[in-house]
Amino acid sequence: MKIINEKGKLFGLINVVDLIVLLLVIAVIGVLATKLLGNRVTEAVVQKVDCYAQVRIIGAHPTLVEEVQRQNLVGQRMVAGSVYIDGTIEDVWLEDYKVQVQTDDGRIVTATDPDKKDIIFAIKFPIAKDTPNPKLGSQEVRAGRTLIVKTQTFETSGTIRYVQIGEYDPPEAFQKP
Repeated sequence: MKIINEKGKLFGLINVVDLIVLLLVIAVIGVLATKLLGNRVTEAVVQKVDCYAQVRIIGAHPTLVEEVQRQNLVGQRMVAGSVYIDGTIEDVWLEDYKVQVQTDDGRIVTATDPDKKDIIFAIKFPIAKDTPNPKLGSQEVRAGRTLIVKTQTFETSGTIRYVQIGEYDPPEAFQKP
């Protein structure tokens, strides 16, 4: 039996040109399916753990402090771009804003600002268990980086001061007073 017969059919079953076109169509469908559904399938299969981050807005203006208190952001879902993401604000508290000032005799001392406050957000979000790159939406979450804290009605940016993957148990310096 010939591989390609006199009519140009492979094994006498299908035309070679038709076979190439069919394989291309299958390949294009496979690529599109991977692009559209690949991340969803991966996210559904990967084991998730909770990740916690504390974000500090340093020296917030009194009007921003008032707005945070007015809105009661605890329990609010986080937003990235124009979509909700799997992250919530678990807690919000205020701490005194400490600033170094020079006294009349030239000494530098730490003083509490009478008007400004530091705002601390405790945020919880799921991540893949063994990820080397924890993210909240599209933002990488690592201590020292800037993070945009955004809900449906509030947005500001602050510095991440603490990150914990797994159970939330911050050291004493990062606990709510």
